[in-house]
Amino acid sequence: MTSLAFTRRGHGPTMVLLHGLGSARRTWDPIIPALAEGFDVVAVDLPGFGESDPLPADVEPLPAALAASVAKFLDELGIADPHLAGNSLGGWVALELVSLRQVASLTLLSPAGLWRRGAPWYDRVSFRMTRWLAKHATESLSRLVKYRLGRILVLSQMHARPSRVDPEYARAAVRDMADCPGFDATLKATRYRRYRSGPAIEAPVTVAFGSRDFVLLAHQSRHLDELPPTVRMRTLAGCGHVPMPDDPDQTVAVITSTAIGLASGVHQRPLARSGSCNRVGG
Repeated sequence: MTSLAFTRRGHGPTMVLLHGLGSARRTWDPIIPALAEGFDVVAVDLPGFGESDPLPADVEPLPAALAASVAKFLDELGIADPHLAGNSLGGWVALELVSLRQVASLTLLSPAGLWRRGAPWYDRVSFRMTRWLAKHATESLSRLVKYRLGRILVLSQMHARPSRVDPEYARAAVRDMADCPGFDATLKATRYRRYRSGPAIEAPVTVAFGSRDFVLLAHQSRHLDELPPTVRMRTLAGCGHVPMPDDPDQTVAVITSTAIGLASGVHQRPLARSGSCNRVGG
């Protein structure tokens, strides 16, 4: 039995998918079939989320600790040098994982941790409100997202095109946020911390933010000083903080182009040391 719950599908080079705070591995469901056409896709529930148990009570669930758990999990499956894709918290965990093992490529979709000091107050309050509503109105929200207007009301924080989201996917998102036992401790662990670079990252790295990501605001949460100077920047046109259901094809294209080393349509240049995010249409 492995230490983390996971879904595995497809054949080819291994692609590991890491979800965000309050989410679970099924957040990747809209793009797994397409990725599985060329990759051995492994979508993982991080500790304390989905069907994975939390870390031991004496272990603070810092992104580095979550990454160590993923590294152990990869060893259990005999996976070496995987491609990584992470969304939000999963992007931060993916960055920490690179300090523990070699990877083939790294695609960060709206990664957390790229703020100056600690997590912005706006993000902390926003996530706590979402969590509170999910926990205290689970059944009502689950019924509401059956309808187009309901999905707009419930999912607009994370998704730019909530009316297009599959109702079953929406219900799963509500329940994942409501049920995850690791939410509070993980949010607390990241409150006063940010990503700090470790050993040089040799693998190709792409960072992509949705053009309608109103969770990680440009002036607060997109400082790139700690990332490699050759990082490739993309903007996911018309996408929100969780781009997978907003535009599956565009999201797959960004991940795949990073993994197979194609820079078509990608702007690559040394980053400005101010840490500002250069926006490039995708």
